[in-house]
Amino acid sequence: MIESILLTATRIGTFDRKRSLTIATGFFFERDDRLFLVTSRHVFIDEPSKHFPDRIEIELHIDSENLTRSIGFSIPLYREGKSLWRQGQDSAGGIDVAVIELERAALPETAIYRAFTPRHIYDSLEQIEVGTSLLVVGFPLGFHDTLHHMPVVRQAVIASSFGLRFKGQGYFLTDARTHRGTSGAPVVTRAAPEGTFDDLPWMLLGVHASRLDVTRDQKQDEALGLNSAWYADILLTLTVDPIAAASVASETVPPVGADTAGC
Repeated sequence: MIESILLTATRIGTFDRKRSLTIATGFFFERDDRLFLVTSRHVFIDEPSKHFPDRIEIELHIDSENLTRSIGFSIPLYREGKSLWRQGQDSAGGIDVAVIELERAALPETAIYRAFTPRHIYDSLEQIEVGTSLLVVGFPLGFHDTLHHMPVVRQAVIASSFGLRFKGQGYFLTDARTHRGTSGAPVVTRAAPEGTFDDLPWMLLGVHASRLDVTRDQKQDEALGLNSAWYADILLTLTVDPIAAASVASETVPPVGADTAGC
């Protein structure tokens, strides 16, 4: 049997029309019979690096008996000049998390995946301790099992107080070796007791965003090896019903032919 956690994540390719841009990670989140793809906001648009894709493509398994079979599923990012994804803010400013709703009717009937739900999100910040063991499920540098189309996991630990938003921002720190391509990966810890969440016994703590570093002597000092992960509770805001979400900001149509950078 394949571990259910591996079926929550999918490889994302970003495109400007037919031109391939970057590789990133996303995962599935389900709420009230609606299905969303979650990733980092900078996967969809990143002004500083001039990253302006107009569509993404995810990889879906289509045969539960043969995991070597998969297809690419294309998702537009804009319609009639408006962005189709949702992004959010908190009291400290923008949050590097975005969700885009998937049309279930458009998905292959035999699509195989697992989705987190609101019950997989922690109840309070105080229930998770610093040093808690984590997994980051993704596609570092696009690396994955190319035969079975599966992500890989990296071990991590919580490196800052989970009950205190780091520097007042909406993220906490993890200590893990990560690379480009991991942006948007789910950050999870094993649920206790086991079996609490049926066939997906993992607690969703955050969404991996990027590595963090400080000004240092490049010859003498190694990179910190610390990363930012945005708290998963933002998903409870971003996946409310469409009427309640009407105030979520939309982006304008991206410029044509813009340069891009890795996610």
